[in-house]
Amino acid sequence: MNSIGDRIFNTVNAAVLIALAVITLYPMWHEISMSLSSMEGALRGGFFLWPREFTLAAYEAVLKSQYIWTAYYNTIFTTVIGTILSTLLTAMTAYPLIKARMPGKNILTFLILFTMLFGGGLIPTYLLVKNVGLVNSLWALIIPSAISAYNVLIMRSFFASLPAELEESAMIDGANPIRIFFRIILPLSMPVVATIALWEAVGRWNNFFGALIYLNDKSKYTLPVLIRDIINGQEQAKAMGDLAASATDSIIAATIVLSLLPILCVYPFLQKYFVKGVMIGAVKS
Repeated sequence: MNSIGDRIFNTVNAAVLIALAVITLYPMWHEISMSLSSMEGALRGGFFLWPREFTLAAYEAVLKSQYIWTAYYNTIFTTVIGTILSTLLTAMTAYPLIKARMPGKNILTFLILFTMLFGGGLIPTYLLVKNVGLVNSLWALIIPSAISAYNVLIMRSFFASLPAELEESAMIDGANPIRIFFRIILPLSMPVVATIALWEAVGRWNNFFGALIYLNDKSKYTLPVLIRDIINGQEQAKAMGDLAASATDSIIAATIVLSLLPILCVYPFLQKYFVKGVMIGAVKS
């Protein structure tokens, strides 16, 4: 039987969690409500608990623009290719680091940890990307960030938790290390693989700064940069006093909602792996 103190704690805890959930979810609900409101309703500002003068005009205007589809394609391309490449390279980097007999394992681990503490900086990185010819290319958003040191350590911890007897049995049966890695290690590591893939996908989908500094051609823009352009256009119109041109709050909200939908749809399918992958990868060593 719970004591009075336990009941008070549970009540306060539930109230705090509900308040945090509301604070977290309201910005998204605000954008959805604004995107479904009329131009006049959106201009009134304030809190949006429900759409004002419900209409789909903002979505119709956004979906008619060719730039939204171009930005969608560019974002999907960088997210899918970048996530697959990053997850595969991360796994291939982390797997050899659990081998006790691998020469130079400690040095490689130190170098990976070193990159978490020290980096080249923005200007040297930009010059490197420019010198290899990746500026104004979607590959500039994929290759320079292909491997994360933090993700390597998480995956290494997970690999180290797998029974070594599995590899020994496979080697006795004549399997080579590459076959062991792809046929045994990766299938057993789906929780951490899905976790890393989710982190990479969300990060690349929302990658604004990289696209801003590396992409110059509007045909290469991704969704975050396109939203930035729409917002800048609105602010410029307001500064000039052109209310008709600046009345695009609902269009901005519709663009934001459309840019978030794919990630929101993917997350529920990976959530069960996400929780398990984080716990095992972080605790086991």
